[in-house]
Amino acid sequence: MASGSYDMKGPSTAVRNESPETPQETYLDPGDWDALDPVAKEGFTANDQRDMQRMGKKQEFRRNFRFLTTVGFTCCVMGTWEILMTSNTQALTAGGSAALFWSLCWSYTGQTFIVLSLAEMSSMAPTAGGQYHWVSEFAPPNWQRLLSYLSGWLSTISWQSIVALDCYLVGTIIQGLITINNESYVATAWQATLLIFASVIGIGVFNIFGVKHLPLAEGIFVVSHFFAFFPIIIVILVLAPKATPTEVFLTFSDNGAGWPTVGWATLVGQLSCMFSVLGSDSVAHMAEEVEDAGSVVPRAMVWSFFLNIPFTFGMVISYLFCITSLEDALSDPTYYPFIYVFRQATGSTGGTTGMTIIILLLIIMITISAMASTSRQTFAFARDNGLPFSSWLGSVHRTWHVPLNSIIFTMIFTCVISLINIGSTAAFNALLSLSTVALMATYLVSITCVLIRRVKGQYLPPARWSLGKWGLPVNAIALLYACWAFFWSFWPNSYVMLPDGSNFNWACLLFVGLMGIGSVLYYTHARKVYDGPVAIVKDRDRLH
Repeated sequence: MASGSYDMKGPSTAVRNESPETPQETYLDPGDWDALDPVAKEGFTANDQRDMQRMGKKQEFRRNFRFLTTVGFTCCVMGTWEILMTSNTQALTAGGSAALFWSLCWSYTGQTFIVLSLAEMSSMAPTAGGQYHWVSEFAPPNWQRLLSYLSGWLSTISWQSIVALDCYLVGTIIQGLITINNESYVATAWQATLLIFASVIGIGVFNIFGVKHLPLAEGIFVVSHFFAFFPIIIVILVLAPKATPTEVFLTFSDNGAGWPTVGWATLVGQLSCMFSVLGSDSVAHMAEEVEDAGSVVPRAMVWSFFLNIPFTFGMVISYLFCITSLEDALSDPTYYPFIYVFRQATGSTGGTTGMTIIILLLIIMITISAMASTSRQTFAFARDNGLPFSSWLGSVHRTWHVPLNSIIFTMIFTCVISLINIGSTAAFNALLSLSTVALMATYLVSITCVLIRRVKGQYLPPARWSLGKWGLPVNAIALLYACWAFFWSFWPNSYVMLPDGSNFNWACLLFVGLMGIGSVLYYTHARKVYDGPVAIVKDRDRLH
């Protein structure tokens, strides 16, 4: 057997890690390989076998993702330029055009260090659990169970909110299309909610019955993600009237948001950019469906993040140059400034409709992938007894090899939380803030745990993709940015002394309420049944 390779051709397989960092040898149970479902054996390499055995997990999914399809999946979930094009109203309102551009600059800079930190952790423990699993392994022993549970709860909240937000975009863009073609149509909140229901049901059905075709769908998306970019950008750059460089890069405003200074408004409006660059951990939750996950997942995470940077900046700069009147863009009947830009460029209903449909289809593809990642995270946390009805949520359908019940739960969660939209027009900002603050909190906790281990010189599991000597400064900078983003995610979009339902940031109430529920569940139930993933990992003695 060649150095660094593994033999998986039968029971009693010796799995040897021959790297100098981990010279130990472990042996799998003789019946493990034969007991696996034949479908679960597909793409299950010796490296995956060793990682799953170390973490004490059973292989239940089909590993049908390879490097390119994994990169495509991560690009799809992030959907950076599409998400920012459809979710920039907050930045344009609080800060203006220049605020959107410069906020994107420092959001990308800070998120780079978070992505590098997450990539290394995903190589140490390539599991669908993601952050809560990493916290369980790396947190101080006296705190690992509580911190791991809260991280799992936060991760569940954030990813469930991301699906709800993406479905909100689908529903309201459809309303925008109706408005484009029927000037007498008046969009209402309850109609948007019904469209959200319809979108999440359709996307959920695809995730259940089309899971075998998910890698193909990711391939189609990644082609569309990059090649749809050029015709859209070319059309608006060639045909739309143009703003001046000064207006794009140096003009800040609060557009009636009421903040004391435009600097303050800019810091509040940066949430749009912070949200658009999130989501790299999505591929970590698909790790148990990726061939050679310990190497492929971190590389895909990093590659997809950096591949999106030129497209996102290209879109933002082109888009901002085509907004000649910020007031008109923000007051567009469709409530989407990007549709205003399309109308300015094409000057026709048909052209605007066609370009908007392209964006809608891309957002639908993004939501399909987001639901896949969300359902796997929910399944993993339930598998470790972190959620109520864990045996139901933590099961995998034997025929379809999908976490069916977690997908159903995700659909129900989106329908329930989208009801906020009926009572408040601030629902979008609430979901935007909630998903950002909850996900940043999981980054903050997991990176802190790794950073503490590094400072103390304590054991960390071997990683096939490692930061090496740069681990300490990268983790430290990532932690600072996570704290910064967490703080600003709670702020309302406009300054008022007595906010009402239209301008209050409901993320504060939702976050506190959901965390309160999580804390009650932990002390009344979970602490009796939840030991955390570290309880069954093979090197837990070294971690403790």
